[in-house]
Amino acid sequence: MARAKSVYVCSECGGTALKWFGTCPSCGAAATLNEQAAEQRSSHRYAGAAPANAPQPLARIEARVQTRVPTGIEEFDRVLGGGVVAGQVVLIGGDPGIGKSTLLLQTLAALGAKHRSLYVSGEESAEQVALRATRLALAAQGVELLAEIQLERILAVLDVARPEVAVIDSIQTLYSEALTSAPGSVAQVRECAAQLARHAKQTGTALLIIGHVTKDGAIAGPRVLEHIVDTVLYFEGDPHSSFRLVRAVKNRFGAVNELGVFAMTDKGLRGVANPSALFLSQHGRDVPGSCVLATLEGTRPLLVEIQALVDPAHAPNARRLSVGLEQNRLAMLLAVLHRHAGIACFDQDVFVNAVGGVRIGEPAADLAVLLAIVSSLTDRAIPGKILAFGEVGLAGEVRPAPRGQDRLKEAAKLGFERAIIPKANQPKGKIAGLEVIAVERVEQAVRVLRDL
Repeated sequence: MARAKSVYVCSECGGTALKWFGTCPSCGAAATLNEQAAEQRSSHRYAGAAPANAPQPLARIEARVQTRVPTGIEEFDRVLGGGVVAGQVVLIGGDPGIGKSTLLLQTLAALGAKHRSLYVSGEESAEQVALRATRLALAAQGVELLAEIQLERILAVLDVARPEVAVIDSIQTLYSEALTSAPGSVAQVRECAAQLARHAKQTGTALLIIGHVTKDGAIAGPRVLEHIVDTVLYFEGDPHSSFRLVRAVKNRFGAVNELGVFAMTDKGLRGVANPSALFLSQHGRDVPGSCVLATLEGTRPLLVEIQALVDPAHAPNARRLSVGLEQNRLAMLLAVLHRHAGIACFDQDVFVNAVGGVRIGEPAADLAVLLAIVSSLTDRAIPGKILAFGEVGLAGEVRPAPRGQDRLKEAAKLGFERAIIPKANQPKGKIAGLEVIAVERVEQAVRVLRDL
């Protein structure tokens, strides 16, 4: 009997190989090739689906403004860029139990009164979804529910029902009869996502797709999955905490790196009106090692408390640990502090944390991190009504941060009295109630801190 043909598929990029390799020939990832049965077809499944389009001059194509449908949840609309667009495909990933299904069920309940909506559940039965809606006290009369995992049946229902917004929970549970591999495999995930995206573009249905994540926090399945969809959202935050962050890492219809802040309550997820209050600790008195940073998440300015702890090292190699900030950048900043401000930490353990579980990726956090480290090392507290922002270069210069005016206005609105900022960000006009201290170099910022 002839042996069934098999191929090796990379779980990272979806590339294939005829035999096993230690690293993927396509992307170079290690130990990602998995054996599966080769798919046999006499013709391509998309052959003859639609006639070929003739090329058109770009200058003659009329660009139309996309009409957005607000979801009714303000923080979710902020991340999406104002609402969902007809034909948009949104992929939402996050840890188990963090609230992905809860948020989308709330979204459909808010949309159901005015827009046709469909919830496709592949992980839970219809009774389980109804029980969650009852527990959350959702008025879900306008929401249609389908418990199904076969792709062809789901597409048939979408063709007949023609909902304006549909939720797929989740893409890893679906399977297509065109393939013989199991649900959740690389081939099935890629095939189901491609066909759902193609259907959304043809019919104008906005699709919200839930995706599982790996142990590293990335969306499970081939990386091509993120290229197929229009928008990729990630749930962040500790599942044991009541606060959740939703971040856009890709958005063809809005700004990237927008941040939505939610609080998990017994009635589901609720948007937080003043997220800066979440990331500012309420100390009874000023404590050393704490500095407030004015950061920017997408179009939203946020105030975040940066905490640093500097302690004598009890091992030959001093530790450098950061939570919510890039660890390699911390080592670089300590070298700049030693070279240009004369403050050495080579025999000290340095720990840095961004309060509230938020992750900060912009270099404008450099100045606040350095001031928090100096404060902890000298055991002198920074007054609570002072904030800082600015990028620090290897030459010791303090470089400007984008949209400095918006950061300062947010600080003044929350009652801050002084701000240590790069000189290039100094506002032309005075901001009421806020004293601006402009610095050009790291040693200047350290001297300002000692004079406070």
